[in-house]
Amino acid sequence: MNMKKSLLRPRALATAIAGNSLQRSLTPCTALLLASLSGALHAADVEAADVVLPTVKVEAGAEPAQDGALATQTRVGKTLQDPHDVPQAITTVTRKVMDQQHASTLREALRNVSGLTFNAAEGGRSGDNMMLRGFYTFGDIYLDGVRDTAQYNRELFNLEQVDVLRGSAAMLFGRGQAGGVINQVSKTPYLRDRNKLTLAAGTQDHQEIKGDFNKRIGATSAVRLNIMKRDEGSVRSNPVTGSEPEVHRDGVSLSAGMGLGTDNQLVLSHITTRTADNPDYGIGFQNKRPRSDQSAKTFWGIDANFDDSDTNITTATHQYRFSPTTQVRSQIRKSNYERAYWASAPSSGAGTAPSATGNSAKTRQFVTDNVVAQSDLSTSFEALGMNHEVVSGVEYLYEDSKRWSLMNLATTGQPVYAKDVVNPATLATYQGDTYSYYAQDTIEFVPNWKLLLGARRDIMRANYSLTNSPSLKFNENSYRTGLSWQPSEAAHYYVSYSDSFSPTADLYQLSGSAHPPERSQVAEIGAKWLFFGGDLALRTAAYQADKDWERNTDLESTAAILTKKRRTKGIEFEAAGRITPNWEVFSGVALMDARILEVAPGANPKFKGERPRNTPPYTYNLWSTYKLGNGFTVGGGLEAKGQRTGYSPSSASTTAAFTNGKFDPNTLPSYHRWDAMTSWENRQYTLRLNVLNLLNKVYYDSLYDNGGFTVPGQGRKVILTAEYKF
Repeated sequence: MNMKKSLLRPRALATAIAGNSLQRSLTPCTALLLASLSGALHAADVEAADVVLPTVKVEAGAEPAQDGALATQTRVGKTLQDPHDVPQAITTVTRKVMDQQHASTLREALRNVSGLTFNAAEGGRSGDNMMLRGFYTFGDIYLDGVRDTAQYNRELFNLEQVDVLRGSAAMLFGRGQAGGVINQVSKTPYLRDRNKLTLAAGTQDHQEIKGDFNKRIGATSAVRLNIMKRDEGSVRSNPVTGSEPEVHRDGVSLSAGMGLGTDNQLVLSHITTRTADNPDYGIGFQNKRPRSDQSAKTFWGIDANFDDSDTNITTATHQYRFSPTTQVRSQIRKSNYERAYWASAPSSGAGTAPSATGNSAKTRQFVTDNVVAQSDLSTSFEALGMNHEVVSGVEYLYEDSKRWSLMNLATTGQPVYAKDVVNPATLATYQGDTYSYYAQDTIEFVPNWKLLLGARRDIMRANYSLTNSPSLKFNENSYRTGLSWQPSEAAHYYVSYSDSFSPTADLYQLSGSAHPPERSQVAEIGAKWLFFGGDLALRTAAYQADKDWERNTDLESTAAILTKKRRTKGIEFEAAGRITPNWEVFSGVALMDARILEVAPGANPKFKGERPRNTPPYTYNLWSTYKLGNGFTVGGGLEAKGQRTGYSPSSASTTAAFTNGKFDPNTLPSYHRWDAMTSWENRQYTLRLNVLNLLNKVYYDSLYDNGGFTVPGQGRKVILTAEYKF
C-alpha cells in the first residue's frame, strides 16, 4: 500500500516552532486547550513545512504497527484509512491504552469515549448496553464491520482496537441509531514469530491469564492464537449468605492467514467465549436517589444466580487487489449466541434486606443464529478532471433468534430455574432477511476540497412472533454526505450529514407495524489537527442529532414508543498522542444539551422539553502516561460524568418522574473516578501495577433507564500484571 507524501514536520522542528517552554508547562488536563491555538500553530506548520518525507511503502502481512494512544488507521469507513481523513468524528481506543489500563471488557475500553454512558440490563436487554450522545447503541455494535448485535458481554483479549464512529452510519453499516457505531477490530495473523504470555492477580480474587501467539508457517502464511481465562470477585456481598457478584470467563480465538502480503489474501478465524457469572442487579432508589438504607456494598443476589453464555463466531475474509487502486474485500460469517441468566433484583421496600433465597427473579434465555455475507469494492480514479474514491458493496443478513423466560421448577423453598427448557408461554421468535446495496463517492473537485456522497438501500423481510408485529416489511434508504477542506496534511475541516433508520424488531423491541421505523438525522461540523510532526491529534466537533419514533427498550412494557422526537446538541473536544517523546495523553470532553421535543402518542405531555434518560450534561475522560527512563512509566486517569436520570416517558399515567408537577425523576449524582498505573518494561518483560478507583469513591456506574435500579461502580482494586514476550 502506498502512502501519500506527508508534509508533517519532524518532532524537532515542531518543538522549535511551538517552543520548549510550552511543552514543559503543559499539563495533561490542559492538553485539550491546544485546540484554541490550532489556527496559529497550523499557520506555523504551513510556513515551516520545509521537510517533505518520502513515500512509504507498507507491506501487507507485516507485523501491525503498535500505536500508542493515537491510532493511525481505521477501517470504519469501509476502506483502510487514516482517522484524520474521515469527515466525521471518530474515537479509537488503541491496544496500548487498553493494556495500560488493564481493561478486559468492551465496557471498560469504552470508558475512554466521551459522551458515552452505560445502561444496565433493562427489560432483558442484557449484555453490553451503552448510550452514545444520548442514544442507544445496542443495535450499532460491530465486529470487523459485521453486525454483532446479540446480547452478550464482549471481551477484549482478541481485539487490536475499538473504533467509535459518531453520528448516523446506516449508509455504511445498515440500520442503526443516531449516536454512532462501535466497531471492534480483531487481531489478525502477520508474517513474524511473536508471542506474549500475560499473568495477572489482584484484590477481589482477581486472577487472569492471557496468551497471544503468532507463528509464521510459510512465505505468505501465518497462524495466530489468542487465549483468555479470568475470574473476579467483588467488594459487594450478600450479608445473609456471603454471596457476591462473580465473573468467570474464558475465550479462544484462532485465525489463519494465507497469501499475506500478496494481492490475494484469505484469513479464516473462529472465536469462542464462555461466561459463568453471578450477575449484579444493583440497588434501588429512595426519594429519587440511590437508596440510603441499601449500602453500595450490599449484594442482593445468591449463589444460585447465574449468567451463562456460549458465543461462537466463524469468519472468512478474502481480499483481492486488482491494482494498487482497486480491490474487493468480502466477508462471510456464521455466528451462534446462547445465553441464560437468573438475577435477583433488590426489594423496593424501605429497610428490607437481602434473603437467602433471592428476591424478585429476573430470568431470560436467548438463542441467536446469524449468517452474514458482504462484499465491498473500493477503487480510485480520475474522471472529468476530478479525483474519485469510490466504495460500493452488497450485503445479505439472515437472523434467527428466540427468547423466553425461565421456568421455576421448584414448588417450595429456593427457586430452581431451568436452562434449555423452552417456556412456551413466554416464547418470542424473530426471523429476518435483509438485502442491502450501497455506493459512496468522495470527489476531489478542486485541490484540497472533497465532496462525499453516499446512499444505501436496505430491504428487510421479517417474521416476529408477537401479535402486534406478525410480519415486518421495510424498504428504506440511508444517506451520507460531507464536505472536507484539507489545506495541509496537518489540518482537516469538514461539515457532514448522515441519517439512519431502525425497525428495531431484530433487537426484540416492541416496534409493531403501526408506526414508521425509527429515523435519525445528524448534522456535524468539525475540525481535526495534527501537531508535533503528527504525534498529537486534536479534534473538535459540534453536532445536532434528531431521532423520531424512538422505541421502548423495556421488553416487559406494552408501550412501543418512548418519544415521537428528541434531540441532542453537543460539542466535543479530544486529544490523543504524544506531547513530548515521553508524555502521552488520551482525553475527551463532551457537552450535551438533550431534550424531548415531542412526546409519544398518549404519553404525558409534561415530558416535553425535559432531558432524556441516562444523558448527562457532560462527560470527561483523561488517561496520561509519562516515561521516567530505565523502563519505568507512570500514569493515571480520570473518568467523570454529570447527573443522569431514569424514568419511563411513554405512559400518560406516569407520575413518578414529577413532584408537585415539577420534573423530578430518579437521579444519579455526578461522579469522578481516578485510576493509577506504574510499570517497568524491557524487550522481554513487563511488570505493571494498576489501582482502579484509587480513592475508593462510591459512585453509580450503570442505570436501568426506567429508573428502577442502579449498579454501583468498581470499588478500589489493585492488580499486578506480568508479561513475558518471546
